[in-house]
Amino acid sequence: MSATASSCTVARYLALRLAELGITHLFGVPGNHLGPFLATLRAEGDVEWVGTPTEGGAGQAADAYARIHGVGAAAVTYSVGAFNLLNACGGAYVEQIPLIAVNACPPYEQWQNYRAVGLLTSHMSPRAESNLDVYRQVTVDAQVISHPGLAPGQIDAALTACVSERRPVYLEVMEDLWDEPCPEPAEPIVRRERPFSTRNQTMLEDAVQAVLTLVEEHPGPDGRPRPIVWAGEEIDRFRLGVQLTDLVEATGVPFCTTVGAKAVVDEDLPQFHGVYNGRASHPDVHAVFKDWATCRIGLGAWSTSKNLGGEQSVGTDWVMAAHGGISVGTSYFPDVQLAHLLPALQDALVKEYGSGGLAADYYAESYSYGGARAGRPAGLAQYRASLSADGARSHGAEHLTYDGLFDRINHFLGEETGEDWTVVSDAAFSLIGSMNLSLSAGGFLSQVSWLSIGWSVGAATGAALAPERQSARPMVFVGDGSFQETCQEISTHTRLGLRSVVFVLDNGHFYGIEQMLVHPSYFAEQNPTEPDFYNVLHPWHYERLAEVFAGEGTPAHGVGIARPADLDALLSRLADPHDPYNAGPLLVRVRLRRHDYPRAMAYKVP
Repeated sequence: MSATASSCTVARYLALRLAELGITHLFGVPGNHLGPFLATLRAEGDVEWVGTPTEGGAGQAADAYARIHGVGAAAVTYSVGAFNLLNACGGAYVEQIPLIAVNACPPYEQWQNYRAVGLLTSHMSPRAESNLDVYRQVTVDAQVISHPGLAPGQIDAALTACVSERRPVYLEVMEDLWDEPCPEPAEPIVRRERPFSTRNQTMLEDAVQAVLTLVEEHPGPDGRPRPIVWAGEEIDRFRLGVQLTDLVEATGVPFCTTVGAKAVVDEDLPQFHGVYNGRASHPDVHAVFKDWATCRIGLGAWSTSKNLGGEQSVGTDWVMAAHGGISVGTSYFPDVQLAHLLPALQDALVKEYGSGGLAADYYAESYSYGGARAGRPAGLAQYRASLSADGARSHGAEHLTYDGLFDRINHFLGEETGEDWTVVSDAAFSLIGSMNLSLSAGGFLSQVSWLSIGWSVGAATGAALAPERQSARPMVFVGDGSFQETCQEISTHTRLGLRSVVFVLDNGHFYGIEQMLVHPSYFAEQNPTEPDFYNVLHPWHYERLAEVFAGEGTPAHGVGIARPADLDALLSRLADPHDPYNAGPLLVRVRLRRHDYPRAMAYKVP
């Protein structure tokens, strides 16, 4: 929508710029300082306001929205709102999510009154820079807008930094500036990429040659190279899924992903082997990644404790390309951008080994798994089939377990139900359990570095509203302790009519992951004992919260399940488009036993 100089205001300018970035929804909690902007936003009509119960929930929704769409935004009111949003902004900063944080602050005249006579009004701090200083720690640009003539330049600089650096930015706008006139938007906001010079070309060529040398110097027992690719978070953040697919299809090289890059491309690609997560990996995935492969090529993968799953470092037979550079064994090549590396590496590998020359059926080949597992699948297809078959084998169990739940869910997601799903996984046992689900590209969201518990509930709102996945239903997995942090966000699901399915994993009302991290011996004890007192939660009837949030014209349902038969009955209802459960959000309390834990965590239990 164009604007004239006489009609453009600071509020309208920001609204137009958000719409230009393709942002369709702005999440937040209103306040008097924010009101004039929201009124303008509605008048423009391009960006819809989504009020959430908490500022944290708004930030989580904007975070997930940005992961899918490329940029997201949240708006709050000074201090009391901004400090609540800070956690979500911190997570977006660590995980490289382009999030625009708008903070409406007291008017210019109130700041002048404070300077003159010390008068503080609502939400003000004696330190005028308090909000700005805090947000400078978790953003790539932070601006206080106090002059209407300078506002366009400040807004444009921040938004350009956001989309260029793919990290959060902060705009603090004084209330009495919203309706002040300012110049209209001129040049569009565009991403500024780092220049690619002759020096960069030389560095890229040297890095690619170093990778080829590493591959050649680490052959398998048959003398052939056995590299495996480890695709990571930056493949998603830089939108390089197509380039990754081209590389693995052209070369045939097998690949795994990190937890944070799960489903960055379709997981039915024949070269895909699974999620590698250190000692928490599926045994077959771990064996191929560590035992069969003779070198590992990390592309956009982050060396985080979660991705390495109990391991503390990578080895000299690793390549790690991330954070704008690439390490190859003990050598490092700075300023090598991933977008240039992938096609260059593809061309070099095809030239060296031929089209599809790195393809391998690692199951069929004769090699030791470090003690081959009994009943090992004969091939990749059989391995994938075994994951779904596990769900069928768990049906006869008396009680639901973490593994039984996720095995059965995996089987359900593979069925032709006519539904597309976005799995949104919280931290801890939920994330560990869901990482082996077989999903299509874009079908998985998680916060794997910041790991703020409860993130998934608010994030499901943003996932459902992102234009690219509005046809997909959110399926949330969240622990009971995590859910108690952010349960209010189910209200947003209900208000918007989101058909989310939220599985609250109630393992006897305690923080299972914290018990695992501090005293894992608890899970090895044969006789039931009490966990550490500080890990015990107050028990809730989680499924009954649906009655609290439901209203006339906004249905919500809740159900409790404890046995595999209960889960089967529930999944049958989810497959029926006419069932009332599918008319709005569904809150599912999954009753699990305290001493149960996902099999992937067994390496921690003595």
